[in-house]
Amino acid sequence: MAKQPAIFLDRDGVINEDGNYVGCVDDFHFIEGSIEAMQAFKKAGWLVVVVTNQSGIARGVFSEADFLALTEWMDWSLVDRGVTLDGIYYCPHHPDYGGEDYQQVCDCRKPNPGMFMQAAEELDIDLEQSWMVGDKESDLLAAKRAGVQHRLLVRSGEAISSSTEELAEQVIANLAAASEIILAK
Repeated sequence: MAKQPAIFLDRDGVINEDGNYVGCVDDFHFIEGSIEAMQAFKKAGWLVVVVTNQSGIARGVFSEADFLALTEWMDWSLVDRGVTLDGIYYCPHHPDYGGEDYQQVCDCRKPNPGMFMQAAEELDIDLEQSWMVGDKESDLLAAKRAGVQHRLLVRSGEAISSSTEELAEQVIANLAAASEIILAK
């Protein structure tokens, strides 16, 4: 079977509003148009994969069990709306926080490409033909390091540096705008 391209999505700031360490259902709010964008990707036959740093776990803001419960809720909320995610990969680590369980320099924490490489191996993804939609330089840098050629940067309200902008094919308003660009190619 031939490798398939994927749409890699960061979570906070792309799929849901970035509420500064979103770790429970009450704090999770889908960004307008994000569900419809994922529906369009799936309808067009793309793999849709979430790759998200979750340092709130290492920082003790919420537990890994809390994150997993929220992720299950998000996943079922999407399934109820016709979106089956092909993979959800997360990094709970941080180099400065987390004690012996989570404090480490790892290959999964973006800007490192570990989550992309794991997804590519497990899901037989063609990284070169894939897309990354993220809202931070670390998202785009991780994608570039993994060999993902197409990278879109979502404006999430934070200042965008020139180095971040250079990593992006385009700077866009939201995931809905990303779907228009990707599906037009």
